[in-house]
Amino acid sequence: MSLSQSTAGTEALDEDSAWLAVETRDRRLDGRVYYAVKTTGIYCAPSCPARKPNRTNVVFFANRSAAERAGYRPCKRCKPDEANAVPVWARRIEKACRLMEAAESPVALADVARAVGASTHHFHRQFKNALGITPKAYAAALQENRVRRALAGGASVTEALYGAGFSSSGRFYSGSAAALGMKPNTFRKGGASEQLTFATAPCSLGFVLVAASAKGVCAILLGDSPDKLAADLRALFPEATLCQGDTAFAETAAAVVALVDRPESQTAIPLDIRGTAFQRRVWEALRKIPAGETRSYGDLAAAIGAPGAVRAVAGACAANKLAVAVPCHRIVRRDGSLSGYRWGPERKRALLNKEKG
Repeated sequence: MSLSQSTAGTEALDEDSAWLAVETRDRRLDGRVYYAVKTTGIYCAPSCPARKPNRTNVVFFANRSAAERAGYRPCKRCKPDEANAVPVWARRIEKACRLMEAAESPVALADVARAVGASTHHFHRQFKNALGITPKAYAAALQENRVRRALAGGASVTEALYGAGFSSSGRFYSGSAAALGMKPNTFRKGGASEQLTFATAPCSLGFVLVAASAKGVCAILLGDSPDKLAADLRALFPEATLCQGDTAFAETAAAVVALVDRPESQTAIPLDIRGTAFQRRVWEALRKIPAGETRSYGDLAAAIGAPGAVRAVAGACAANKLAVAVPCHRIVRRDGSLSGYRWGPERKRALLNKEKG
């Protein structure tokens, strides 16, 4: 049965859409389309974590019965012959996420599971399989975001942490530095009392500004003008004390320039990476992409175990403040063409060309 001959009452899929689902490992189409690989004799669901096949070796089927009649056997990794419930679970997990996002305080796991009609254990397992993180980690990220928004809006630390549903200040403070990148009061004041050392240096892409806290480099910005870069740094940390780097700091700036001009140098630089739990997962995945290689947003979403979060992944890339050190320039469109870049497409093209030699 071809895709155009789908079961009555089901919207037909064209092969381009089906292949896109395979490329992005889109769980939402599991159960609606199956792909088979001629060279292996195996058929899979679109979300299969196995290495993506060559497009020329792929054929599509509207249901698994058609694939099996054609002589293909089910994949042992994604088990498409057992995947009847996947679309149902996709809807349940989406409902669970919306429920947790709408709640004013964290919802107990058992209550979320009950709301979507599942046992706690089974819900926990399916949630982690679908998104790559546990419900607890997802809820924690939501709490961090609520605190960040409240502090940025002028709420006191106490108001922010209890408004976000933290049961005690101790629990909040134990993880606040990782979540906010600084102490809560400092974050609330736009970085007030925090001292950042910075330096600007010429590089092959114009100028690079490097700023560091006591923990490590927290910003690497690219631009055409030292004055404009300094203004950009001030916008990122409006209340922090900014100090020009001394001779010792010049070594750190030189190491960053080396990353820009000679990507093969792979200089190790201590970083102070600040962001939400989700952003940090995306940025860590970016740092694992080898120099000279590229990935699509869909590839990156799949790499962090959240194939349906392509837009959120793109947003995390756009929020990156550590050019080159967190190599968001290695992300391209699905067809290999350049996508957006915070510091301009020409710089992105130049960085990729340098890395490819």
